[in-house]
Amino acid sequence: MQREMIRTGRTFLEETKFAHLTPSDQVLGRPQPPLERPHAGPVTPLPPPEDADLRPVSLVEAIARRRSVRTYAPEPLPLATLSYLLWCSQGVTSVFRDTWTFRTVPSAGARHALETYLLVNQVEGLAPGLYHYAAVSHGLSAVEAPENVVDAVEEALIGQPMVGNAAVVFLWAADIYRMTWRYGERGYRYIFIDAGHACQNLYLGAEAVGCGVCAMAAFDDDALDALLGLDGERSFAIYAAAVGVERVIPI
Repeated sequence: MQREMIRTGRTFLEETKFAHLTPSDQVLGRPQPPLERPHAGPVTPLPPPEDADLRPVSLVEAIARRRSVRTYAPEPLPLATLSYLLWCSQGVTSVFRDTWTFRTVPSAGARHALETYLLVNQVEGLAPGLYHYAAVSHGLSAVEAPENVVDAVEEALIGQPMVGNAAVVFLWAADIYRMTWRYGERGYRYIFIDAGHACQNLYLGAEAVGCGVCAMAAFDDDALDALLGLDGERSFAIYAAAVGVERVIPI
C-alpha cells in the first residue's frame, strides 16, 4: 500500500509538469466559469469586517505568536469577528469587469477557485449549522444539513475533537474548473497552494481578535464532500480549520 501511494504521488507530479500540458480552455477561447459557485438559498449580508473588536498587533507579532490552538473558551464568536476572519481568508477587495477578483490572499492567475463553507457551532446571531460564504457580496447562505451535522462533520474529519469544541469550522473546497480553465491539469497543483494562503491568513488574522486556529487536513473526502453537497470531481473539499475564542489561562 505504501509503495502504491508513493507511485500515485509521483505520477501526479510527473503528469502535471509543463511538458505534458495541453492547451487550456482559456487558450482555446472557451468562456470562463462564474466567479463563485451558486448559493443554495438567500444570502444574508455580514457586518463590515471593520466592526470587529481588533486588538493592536503588528504583523511581526502575529507571525511570531502564531500557533495551532486546539482548545477554546466555551463562548460564542461575535458575528463581526467571523465577518473579519472570512474577509482575512477570502475577502474580495475589488472585482475587475466581472472577469476576476482581487482578494486578501494571493491566487494563481487571480483565479480564486476556493469556496468557503462553515460549520457554525457558536456564533452570535447565527443558528448552528452549515453555511456557504458568498465572497463577492460578503454574506452567508445556509446549506441544508442533517440534524446531527456536528457529529457528521467530526466523523468526516476523522474524529478530531476540535470540530465539536470550536465556535466555527472553516471548510475550504475547490471549484476546480475556475483554476483548470486557465492552467489545465497543472491547476490541481495551484489550488492546494491557494488553500495554504487562505489558512495562513486565517491564522494571522485570528491574532488580532483573540482567537485560536487549528488547521486540519485529515478527513474522509467522500464523506465531507457529501455533507457539503459537492460532487467530488468538479468541486471537492481540500482543507479545514477549527476556530474559537482563546482560553485565558490564569497566571
